Amino acid sequence: MAYLRKSDNRLFFLPLGGSGEIGMNLNLYGHKGQWLMVDCGMSFAGDAYPGVDLMFPDPAFIEGEKDRLCGLVVTHGHEDHIGAIPYLWHRFRCPIYATEFTAALINDKMREAGLADEVDINLVTDDVPFDVGPFNITYLALAHSIAEGHGVVIRTDVGTLFHTGDWKLDPEPLIGPACPSDKLKSLGEEGVLALVGDSTNVFSPRNAGSERAVRDSLIDITKQQQNRVVITTFASNVARLDTIGEVAKATGRHLVLLGRSMHRITKAAKETGYLQNFPAVLDEEDAAHLPKDKVLICCTGCQGESRAALARIARDDHKHLTLSPGDTVIFSSKIIPGNELTLGQLFNLLSVGGIKVITEKDDFVHVSGHPGQPDLEDMYAWVRPRVAIPVHGEHRHLVAHADLAKKNAVTHTLVPANGDLIEIGENGATKIDETVYGRLLLDGTEVISVDDPAVADRRRASHQGFVTVSLVLDDSGFLLADPKLAVLGLPMDHNGMFQDQLLDICESVLEKMSARKRQSHETVVESVRIAIRRHCRSALGKNPGVAVMATYLED
Repeated sequence: MAYLRKSDNRLFFLPLGGSGEIGMNLNLYGHKGQWLMVDCGMSFAGDAYPGVDLMFPDPAFIEGEKDRLCGLVVTHGHEDHIGAIPYLWHRFRCPIYATEFTAALINDKMREAGLADEVDINLVTDDVPFDVGPFNITYLALAHSIAEGHGVVIRTDVGTLFHTGDWKLDPEPLIGPACPSDKLKSLGEEGVLALVGDSTNVFSPRNAGSERAVRDSLIDITKQQQNRVVITTFASNVARLDTIGEVAKATGRHLVLLGRSMHRITKAAKETGYLQNFPAVLDEEDAAHLPKDKVLICCTGCQGESRAALARIARDDHKHLTLSPGDTVIFSSKIIPGNELTLGQLFNLLSVGGIKVITEKDDFVHVSGHPGQPDLEDMYAWVRPRVAIPVHGEHRHLVAHADLAKKNAVTHTLVPANGDLIEIGENGATKIDETVYGRLLLDGTEVISVDDPAVADRRRASHQGFVTVSLVLDDSGFLLADPKLAVLGLPMDHNGMFQDQLLDICESVLEKMSARKRQSHETVVESVRIAIRRHCRSALGKNPGVAVMATYLED
């Protein structure tokens, strides 16, 4: 890249994911001919990509620059910060830096992907500086909704950057540090050129809140329930898992963990020194035989994921556990923007079954892991950066964060978009170019582009239907048998008239073609395809995908 030369002392910031959206965080810093990557996460694909669960930032830019990539620094272990690593690893192989618990989560993901022997993770300790290429890095511990959340202090010849990662100020954290105001003040006194920071909860006028208060509330709510209680949350929220363990003990219930990630996170947490007083976990097979008031189920599925444990229980297709009228499901989590419809459907499915649903809108069952406005104001008062670059949020979040920074004495702000190449210097931050960026999808076991024809065909089929036509012709292009049709997702009359019309169209198209055109496979396929689509549009108001298979048999 023309801008990134070893002799060039300028400092660049380039987000490839997480700016203009929540999730898929992937940020790059460039200096003296090398790039530093901070986080490499995923997001849920959503309804726009039928049949696809996960979405990743496209690393094409840094893949082309991988010889200049000196390392990947990971702020914490949430999926939107580490989830893409095993899927994209072969595109940019580089050293990885993480703290012990985060490294355990990454290593587990790499083992599942068959990559355990291909990566060594460098373990990092809080407050101990280390060099990665031309960057001097120090991890600064901050509270978040997972163990070992960190901001990253990046010192360069141009100035010091503070990449906050995800954070909150918790006066009574159950896991993680109490508000590290002294360290943040010292950083501000040292001088911070730019703060690149979390914008997720910028619209909240309140502090993020304390995990200890949630613990007390969940204990009280659970004590009031007579039957089974299910608490669903993010498995990675180790503090919340610890809380749920305490809820079980305080209410005299046996704890059951459901969902592979629940067991995986619990195992990693215990191996790295967390959850030391966690209660014994009951096997799910045994839980079905206990009195209903003696069971507390902690499970995955707080965002309505169709394959997660809670959705399977709600559909009554879980192998061992079911819910009955009078049971309670507590969603101890925030509804991620974009998941409202999916969760609404799950809420209704549970309600139809006579199951009580409690969400953050109904009772005090969750506190955010992200800073509200008072937290952000405290951060800016302590760190006092010259420049603020909001990330980790939709565009409206970034704009609001930039406005808040200006009101808190920050001289320069810049709202980035993925792909923006931004130069950071004494005079502020300036967008100087745009680079390649995009999205990738995990479709089954394959990582594909969002523009892959398979996704477009699937989307069209889901909205417009699909027609498959099979033709068998002799070498002169005459039909040897009646055409065969397979019609998917189109309204069909019961007497078969519409299908007969499609068959007639196939035959009519071929009859009207010249001998030369009938012998052209491409011409036959395209002519029949266009005619079928035209008729569907005219007769049904639908514009389906059409696949035509023409087979020529020689005498």
